[in-house]
Order: sequence, then C-alpha cells, then structure tokens
Amino acid sequence: MFLENNVNQTEQFGWIEVISGSMFSGKTEELIRRLRRAKIAKQKVEIFKPSIDARYDPEKIVSHNANEIRSTPVPASSNISLLANDVDVVGIDEAQFFDDEIVTVCNDLANRGIRVIVAGLDMDFKGKPFGPMPALMATAEYVTKVHAVCTKTGNLAHFSHRKTADENLVMLGEIEEYEPLSRAAFFKERNTNKSDSKKKK
Repeated sequence: MFLENNVNQTEQFGWIEVISGSMFSGKTEELIRRLRRAKIAKQKVEIFKPSIDARYDPEKIVSHNANEIRSTPVPASSNISLLANDVDVVGIDEAQFFDDEIVTVCNDLANRGIRVIVAGLDMDFKGKPFGPMPALMATAEYVTKVHAVCTKTGNLAHFSHRKTADENLVMLGEIEEYEPLSRAAFFKERNTNKSDSKKKK
C-alpha cells in the first residue's frame, strides 16, 4: 500500500518512490498524477527525463494516452543534482535510460529532505532487469508495480515484447515496435523467435 504522508513530521529526510512495470502499464500516467497532486498542494516540483526520449515532445513527459507535464530533459543523471535546488518534490521519468549514478542521485536528494518519484521499465525486451532500476527499487521506501493487459491472452502483462528484429538494448518505440505480454505469452514468443533464428541458420 502506498502512503503519501509521513506520520512523524519532524523527520527531515525525504524518501524515494519507484513506479515500475512494462510498457503500456501506466507508469508515466501514475507519475504525472502524483506530481500534479504535489503541485495542487503548493509544493515546489521539478521534473526530469533523459534527453534521449523525445518521442512525443522534447520538453514534456507525455503518457501513452496523451496526458502531459512539463519537464527538463537532461543528458546524464548528474545534471539532476545540479538543477534540483530549492524543491520539495523531484519527478524522474524513464529512469532505466539513465546511467547507474541515478541511484546515488536519488538517494542524495532523499537525504536532503526531498520526495523523489521515479518511473521506469523494470525489465528490458529480453525480460532482464533494466539498467539502474533494480537498485532503485531496492533502495526505495515505496515500490509500485503496475501492469498492462496482455495483447495475446488478456491476462495481466508485465513483459515488454519487442516485435522487431532490432537487438539493441535501447530502442525507443510505441505499439508498432512493442507489445505488453503475460509471462506465458512472452516466453512463447521468445521461444518461437529462437526457433525461427535456428531455422534460418
């Protein structure tokens, strides 16, 4: 269960919240919801995303259903520490694309009394833990795992299946390139793809 308020208001430390899941699971939607609530509460909010992600807008975080909020694109996680001054809340989207220093950055911000809300893919297209996300989830006070709906079975989906033959770890895409799958559907697709590759050889 996610709790937004600390009981002991005299404690000076902040905390880290991680929102994770597959593509099309509503991670960014939930991030935007929490950040908007913070703004309604008159808190000072700074929002960041990796500059590599310019799919919908170069300066906004945009969810798949077109909700959006203004953000600052940064090339490296160290930039977040430099820019997050005099704030109550820091939001970070697509954390899996940042370097490993993002873990230290988030913990340093929390230790300065800042609420840090991070969203990102927990697994890559091969079903492996993605970049710094496992370490972020381990050090966070709150972890929310959201799920999409499997396009093959209609069950809960938490794997991001890449529909193209591109093997690069980072490949930005949408429904043309990716689909959310359940565990059973994902491993069926992976095994089919392996069999097809062997036949071509």
